[in-house]
Amino acid sequence: MRSVASSRKPVTRPRRRRTPVNDSTEDASRRVLLVTHTGREDIAERVTTIVECLRRNGFEVLALADELSEMRLAGVSPLEPDDDARGVETVVAVGGDGTFLRAAELARPHGIPLLGVNLGRVGFLAEVELSDMHSIAERMAARDYDVEERLTVDAVVEHDGLVVASTWALNEATVEKGQPARMLEVLIEIDGRKLSRYGCDGVVCATPSGSTAHAMSAGGPVVWPGVEALLLVPISAHALFSRPLVVAPTSTMTITVEPYAPPAVLTCDGRRTFLLPPGATVTLRRGALPVRVMRLTQRPFTDRLVAKLALPVDGWRGHRIT
Repeated sequence: MRSVASSRKPVTRPRRRRTPVNDSTEDASRRVLLVTHTGREDIAERVTTIVECLRRNGFEVLALADELSEMRLAGVSPLEPDDDARGVETVVAVGGDGTFLRAAELARPHGIPLLGVNLGRVGFLAEVELSDMHSIAERMAARDYDVEERLTVDAVVEHDGLVVASTWALNEATVEKGQPARMLEVLIEIDGRKLSRYGCDGVVCATPSGSTAHAMSAGGPVVWPGVEALLLVPISAHALFSRPLVVAPTSTMTITVEPYAPPAVLTCDGRRTFLLPPGATVTLRRGALPVRVMRLTQRPFTDRLVAKLALPVDGWRGHRIT
């Protein structure tokens, strides 16, 4: 089980404020850590291009030791499993959203900016494409970029009065049924007040970053990244009222697995999983630590949404000239 406890004090400024860093006076180490999707056949060739761009601009490049052994890249130093990313200036995730979420686990504890290079099919979390890396590396060297703090969610699991797990998520924390043939029975509470009981396949608690992922597929709203809020989206709920909810970032949401119900499962970002026995409660609130994301363009989120989802801007009737 992983804990979100940290000696680093939570920042008190708005989590999603964009912070310029191009005029930073900090003495950066000029080290970049690559986290890659090694399952792709062409990954070594693509990562080699990124490594060359970064080294040409004065960066020392590191990669996770197990990933480096698979790609056999020259001029890259290994980061051993027992080491953390402390002292790294930037973490670069090369792949899709899954790779980005994995890289966030390394960057978040130390407040390291995270850059996503999209090699996936959608890549909502990625900032740039591989073809942009030549100019991007130059801007990284000049610190010509902004850093945006993405809201996260902390989850605490309790059973029989004891805390049995603590974890976090950037996209979503989902409580789902543990047995495919049985319905999940839950009690939902907001800010300590009972809201509703229902049977369902699951409940998604998402951040704005995760609103375009599991929450959207379950019928939840798309929330612009600049909005500070948390979402609660039931999955296939058998109830008269099962609407998606958007609550304040200061709110606390509690999901209790009913004592007479079968076990459930808590999954965070599709990466961290915990068994929830009958009677267990999951308390969810705004994360103490944000994920810091590198931003290099002022591209409106509307444009990103249209491009990533291939939305029919002209509609099925086509464009009408007025």
